[in-house]
This record gives sequence, C-alpha cells and structure tokens, in this order.
Amino acid sequence: MVKVTASEVNKLRKTTGAGMMDCKKALVEANGDFDSAIEILRKKGQKVAAKRADRESSEGVAITISNKENTTAVGIVLACETDFVGKNADFVELAHKIAEIGLTCNSKEDLLKASLGEMSVEEKLIEQTGVIGEKIQINDFARIDANYVGTYIHAGNKISSLVGFSEKADNIEVAGKDIAMQIAAMNPIALDENSVDAMVIEKEIEIAKDQLRAEGKPEEMLDKIAQGKLKRFFKDNTLVHQAFIKDSKVSVSQYLSSYNNDLTITSFNRVSIG
Repeated sequence: MVKVTASEVNKLRKTTGAGMMDCKKALVEANGDFDSAIEILRKKGQKVAAKRADRESSEGVAITISNKENTTAVGIVLACETDFVGKNADFVELAHKIAEIGLTCNSKEDLLKASLGEMSVEEKLIEQTGVIGEKIQINDFARIDANYVGTYIHAGNKISSLVGFSEKADNIEVAGKDIAMQIAAMNPIALDENSVDAMVIEKEIEIAKDQLRAEGKPEEMLDKIAQGKLKRFFKDNTLVHQAFIKDSKVSVSQYLSSYNNDLTITSFNRVSIG
C-alpha cells in the first residue's frame, strides 16, 4: 500500500473540501497521484448524488450579492437536505462563491456551466454532495440589472431579495435596503396592478363574487363590489401600493417620492428556502 503524507492529505482536503479520511483513502487508491485522487472523490460524489436524487432539498441558504457599482445583483438558493448543513459555515461560504460567479451569468443553466476553480459549478455541487452526504442543488436564481440595485438578506439566510431602481438618487443605499427588506417581509406578487397576471385578477374577482353571493348580496351589485375588493387586493399585494413596513401611514411609492419624485422601481425579485 502506497504511503501518503499528512501534507498531501491536507492539500487534497483544502482542494476538495472532503474529510481527512476520505482524502487519505482516495490518495491511497490513486497510488499517491493527486489528480487521480480528485477524480476518485468526484466519482464518489456522483454515486451519492445518484442515490439521493429523489430526496427533497428543502433547507439551505438564500443569498444575494451585487457588483461593486450596485448595477447588477443576483439572488440564489443553494439547497440541501438538513438545517444542520444549511447553517454550516463552509456551506454558506460556498453559496456566496456561487452567487458571486452568478454575477456573470444570465440564468441558472449558465451558472451551472460556469467555472468554479478547476471544475464547473455543477461538478462542484456533485463533488460536495459526496463530501457532505446530502443532495445539494441550486433551487433558484434571479438577476437584476438597473441604474442601482438594492439587496437584503434576512437573518438566518432563509430569505433574500433584490430590487432595481430607475436612478441612483441621494441616499439610494438606504432606500435600496428598505425596499428590499419590504420585499422580503411582505412578498408582493407584482410591482403594481398593471403587472399582475390577468388570470390572477380573474380568479380574485371570482373569489370575491362567490363570497358576496354567500353573504346574500344581489347579483347586479357583485361586479361593483368585487372591483372594490380587487383594489384592496392590489393594495395588499403589489409592491408600490403596499403600506411601507417602517411607516404604515405611507405607501411604498410615497416613501420613494421622499427621496426623489422621479425615482421608480424597475424590477424586483425574492428568493427563499422552501
């Protein structure tokens, strides 16, 4: 049996993230060849990934990151099977590395193909599945490009959000964090009433009418009352019309106007665990 040194084992561990004993076994199996040992550990990850393909990845971390100019930001969910792994510092660090790579990508498919060290992100996830012993995958990916993008990660890394603005107004950093926090907390379904899917609107009107019929309201009054309920639905569920979480006396749009009357939100997104 070939003898391997502690320094060789440690080098392989730092390169792959695998445990000391797994690294030692891989080096012995590879007769001390470093590259072959890496390949052995990758194949182990592929086997574990195949066995756990049907497992549910409902834990993990939701991360957002922006470029230095705050003109591009991405949000990702790196998912795993247990909260124990999701809170692990190495796992969180891996999520941040992948999110940073995501700044150069336009989709989850692009991100999986992108390079992370000497392998692709997809290969790295398979490798780490073997190292950790849990199914690891990217469950969500979002990207926003704007004149300014604000981001927010909720405590515990379970929810994160990003929001694009039409311009970089004075103190936009504060507004960016506040609105991103609003998105994380209130989970709006659309930017405004014009952005709500027509099928959602139709469903809400039908729900309102069914409720009104159950209350005994006359059929000829249903349309008018349902439209009133729809306006309330827009107020509660569209971002610019929601009550601002830090001051419920004003809407999000009114809060933005305190910075600049011309400042508008161009897009937003929210990624979360589960």
